[in-house]
Amino acid sequence: MRPTPRKAFAASVFTVAVLAGVSLPATPAAATPRAAPSAAACTPAQVVTNGGFESGTSPWSQSSTSVITNRTGQTAHGGTTFAWLDGVGSTHTDTLSQSVTIPSGCSSATLTFWLHIDTAETTSSTAYDKLTAKIGTTTLATYSNLNKNTGYAQKSFDVSAFAGQTVNVAFTGTEDSSLQTSFVVDDVALDTSGDTTPPADSTRTPAAPSYTVSLSSNTSGTVWTGHESATFTNASSTALSEVYLRLWDNYHGTCSSLPIAVSNVTGGTAGALSVDCTALKIDLSTPLTQGQTATIGFDLGITVPSGADRFGYDGAFSFIGNALPVLAVKDTAGWHLDPYTNNGESFYSLAADFKVTLDHPSTLLVPATGASVDTPGSSGRTITTATASKVRDFAWAAGPFTKISGTSTAGTPINVYSVTGISSANAQSMLTTAKTAVDAHASRFGAYPYGELDAVIDNNFWFGGMEYPGFVLDLVSTTALTHEIGHQWWYGIVGDDEYNSPWLDEAFTDYATDLALSKTGTSCWNSVSWASTAEKITNSMAYWDTHSSRYSTVVYGYGKCALHDLRRVLGDTAMAKLLKDYATSHWYGVSTTAEFKAAAQAATTTDLTSFWTQHRIDG
Repeated sequence: MRPTPRKAFAASVFTVAVLAGVSLPATPAAATPRAAPSAAACTPAQVVTNGGFESGTSPWSQSSTSVITNRTGQTAHGGTTFAWLDGVGSTHTDTLSQSVTIPSGCSSATLTFWLHIDTAETTSSTAYDKLTAKIGTTTLATYSNLNKNTGYAQKSFDVSAFAGQTVNVAFTGTEDSSLQTSFVVDDVALDTSGDTTPPADSTRTPAAPSYTVSLSSNTSGTVWTGHESATFTNASSTALSEVYLRLWDNYHGTCSSLPIAVSNVTGGTAGALSVDCTALKIDLSTPLTQGQTATIGFDLGITVPSGADRFGYDGAFSFIGNALPVLAVKDTAGWHLDPYTNNGESFYSLAADFKVTLDHPSTLLVPATGASVDTPGSSGRTITTATASKVRDFAWAAGPFTKISGTSTAGTPINVYSVTGISSANAQSMLTTAKTAVDAHASRFGAYPYGELDAVIDNNFWFGGMEYPGFVLDLVSTTALTHEIGHQWWYGIVGDDEYNSPWLDEAFTDYATDLALSKTGTSCWNSVSWASTAEKITNSMAYWDTHSSRYSTVVYGYGKCALHDLRRVLGDTAMAKLLKDYATSHWYGVSTTAEFKAAAQAATTTDLTSFWTQHRIDG
């Protein structure tokens, strides 16, 4: 997404504002390549003692004897004992810490812990109660009542910068004067090793999803009803007894008036909606062992709300992004059931196949993800059938658009759909931009694989622009459209966990946008000014939703400038090869910060440890 202030104005103005706000310190002279320092021998070890709290309280220091506990009201992640900070419901502070020594000979050190948060707070916008995780004086993360979750989620941090030091691992929980929030920590570990290659991705499941959808619209294209089925395979060695559907657009309504309504589930039993009604648990009829496949089906109703949004209608034009339920991802951290964010994206999903049939009035054009074929329907209606392979989501629009088409030099068909009020000259300009951009990105990162590309243009979009596979929403803006098309690679082809690692798509796409527009980012790391020690390029949307004024400056601006700086360290040729090879190796997969850092380090003899620290790229 290319954000603009809430009241929309031209994205080109936004770009200037961001660049001005990023007026960032003379780029350090490129480091002279040198051999990485030889490390002392490392014996892999786990250096936290009694991380599961099953052996009493030693050597932990706690603010009160009730922090490490097995009392009723909360449960352990493993065993019977856990650390319960706060949960009092009045002004209160709990602390928990342990001194650890990280061996100097180990090139890798990772701190992990499992965290469960429940709260009586009802707000969806204010962090009243907070938990801070630190190592030494460095804040690793801050969580709050806004991060409440079902069950435990594992948190992981690269702390290799502290090799050779004795430091405290510490947790501090604070509550305000009313309404309890419980921060429950368990199974704390700090693993060290001498291996500079991070472990392979944990198994992500349900894998190889395939969606078949048939929907029919009302006369205006604002209400769609029909059926969806999802077929998937359990890739994990652990039996899969349930799945979760993400009903993202229920954020735009209320739990008593759902924009996305699922009913008559087959292949499993629907449970309760959770995460503000954006997650629906389905207990499978039969648990799946590794390699087994199952199908669930359900009736689906979609009601598009008013508003020029990524899910909304602007007059006669409907924009229908994130409306189809998709399967949540489960890995070693558990189910990823993050909340919706309007500030960025939460949309973490695996590459899937879609076949979507849309029955609509013939007066409406329906641009959509994938390759579309129109056939006559009943009187006055058209059936648009869109098929897409290896995409992470499916989006469409409906309305009396003005359509123009062309083909890029490299052969990608481009369609531009404009709402009323977009001049033919502006539409033509966006077609030219799209043709240039798709070829520029393809030449750097790999051939565009999705067949046609549809761009839907409306200057009323408050958010600037939004990406979906083969389909983008945008203002009339060369920069914004080039950015959204860049997302076809950085999010679409090379996936990531958009909620927990937004920089992996936004910073990489803004960097790609600069390259496509012949911007070199000269000196753009100048005068970077961090708002706090907790502010990092790699922070999650949980952090940015409570620091929204800094989101675009840091993730987009500082993030792309960090990549420009990395290019200056590696050299233009090595950086270009790094990104193309990295895209190839993660084609239709999922990228992580640790994997990118490892790939970058493998591309140079210069030790990048200090680079990551300077640019605040953790993970």
